[in-house]
Amino acid sequence: MKDMRFAKFVLFINGLVPGSLLLWDAYHGNAGADPVNYAIKTTGLLTLIFLSLTLLVTPLRKISGINWLFHFRRRLGLFSFFYGLAHFSIFFAFDRVLNLQDTLSEMVRRPYLIVGSLGLLAMIPLAATSTNSMIRRMNPKRWRALHRLVYFVAIAGVVHFYMQVKSDTRLPIAFGVVIAILLGYRVGIFFLGLLKKPLPPEKISVQTPLDAGRWIGQLQIKHITEETQDVSTFRMVSPENGELPFTHLPGQYLTLSLTIAGRTVKRNYTIASTPTRPVYCEVTIKREKKGLVSRHMHDQIKEGDMIQVTAAAGQFTFTGAEASRVALLAAGVGITPLMSILRYLTDQNWGGEIYLIYSCKTEGDIIFREEIEKLQRRFPNFHLTLTLTRATGTSWNGNVGRIDAQLLMRVIPGVTDLPFYLCGPTEMIKATGDLLQQLGVAQANIHTESFGINQPATANVTLAIGTTFTVTFKRSNKMSMIDGTRSILELAEELAIGVDSECRSGICGRCKCQMVSGSVQMEIQEALDRTDRRNNIILLCQARVLDDVTVNA
Repeated sequence: MKDMRFAKFVLFINGLVPGSLLLWDAYHGNAGADPVNYAIKTTGLLTLIFLSLTLLVTPLRKISGINWLFHFRRRLGLFSFFYGLAHFSIFFAFDRVLNLQDTLSEMVRRPYLIVGSLGLLAMIPLAATSTNSMIRRMNPKRWRALHRLVYFVAIAGVVHFYMQVKSDTRLPIAFGVVIAILLGYRVGIFFLGLLKKPLPPEKISVQTPLDAGRWIGQLQIKHITEETQDVSTFRMVSPENGELPFTHLPGQYLTLSLTIAGRTVKRNYTIASTPTRPVYCEVTIKREKKGLVSRHMHDQIKEGDMIQVTAAAGQFTFTGAEASRVALLAAGVGITPLMSILRYLTDQNWGGEIYLIYSCKTEGDIIFREEIEKLQRRFPNFHLTLTLTRATGTSWNGNVGRIDAQLLMRVIPGVTDLPFYLCGPTEMIKATGDLLQQLGVAQANIHTESFGINQPATANVTLAIGTTFTVTFKRSNKMSMIDGTRSILELAEELAIGVDSECRSGICGRCKCQMVSGSVQMEIQEALDRTDRRNNIILLCQARVLDDVTVNA
């Protein structure tokens, strides 16, 4: 759809048409012998029609794949509330002449009025929380839970209509069938989701679709900004020129799906922009010499290109509701999720204290420097500390060296009394996390997100140079030799075995696979829980063989 704003305008006008026609008929005396009863019945029918259309959007979008339909759902819901409110207001104002006691007495005599009123009351919080700002304020998960009230509203509306009708029940039954089908679709999707949950250990399946519940579609590269010599920011927008077709929290990531050399490759990248600016999202990517996707993004992707995106996910988030102070510790391109948090908090004029300690190699490697220094000048509650690890021989007169205990205690008062959010290379995360615990910071207050191109794992077992082992892919009925310098995932891709993967950092869990026999070493295992380890689940991107291995792939 070329112009989403025009489409929304057309929907708005069409939503007003039935009400306008009703007012026109009432004004010209064409509302029948009992105009009040006619208006009550008409607005009631319109409420059910718009409720049905609201419930239809999600199934239609998922079945057809037309993702821009979601833009209409909330607007249709607001029209159902508008006509429902008009339905009750006409009854109260004209039929009961604004007499509250008489209205309550009538409701006691006619139970269908109680059912309808309960449905209308349930619509009030749905209408009140229909804005993007309320979604962000509530947290998308809680917002979705609240908006399941729409199922109760729809059922109450149909029951209200059926109880009101004295003889010909065909129309309320028809509405009931439509509502039942739409709700049945949701029930079916729910139980299908249950069937996809992990099986018991003896029948475990690790090909769990992590994209379940996440938006999938295309965004357009609107602008590319060079941040440093090897880091660029890619701004993405909706092709329909409206708001993004998904919501996200500050610190979450999205997944890019790219076709490179004839095969589909997926990578996770943190959203660096803030959810408070929903017309675009940005990912800031460093060009790695050995990075297949990062090189493709820097060398091949240009403004105007369309890119497949899955969004959004991740638990590395901070909205300001969790604490009254927060410490953000970053190294290199690890600034990206923390930048999203910083932008979100300052956009919201959050009153808490924000401490950002950012470590880079040289001045030229400081990403977003101009912006964060401007934010420091503008917001007195934002405290910025920059430190360089390769400042020798330069004009830099600021902090030098890695983030250490002395620096932390100097720039963050009460260092043990606030949450820490750490993002950077794996070695920085581990070292800084250990340091914080030594200072007395509780483990629950240390939140981490690591990144980086995986180097060969540090072997727990020393292998002779040139030692190779056989890897057997049981389901694919393929096998090949490999040494300890490459991961099993690399071998699977070489053999064209369809193994899903994204981050290649041992974090996302996309490449989980059951090891039937053999042994491997894995440098990073963050995506594995106790159940995974108990059932010999490994991460193919991290797994390097120590002997002959068979995997269920």
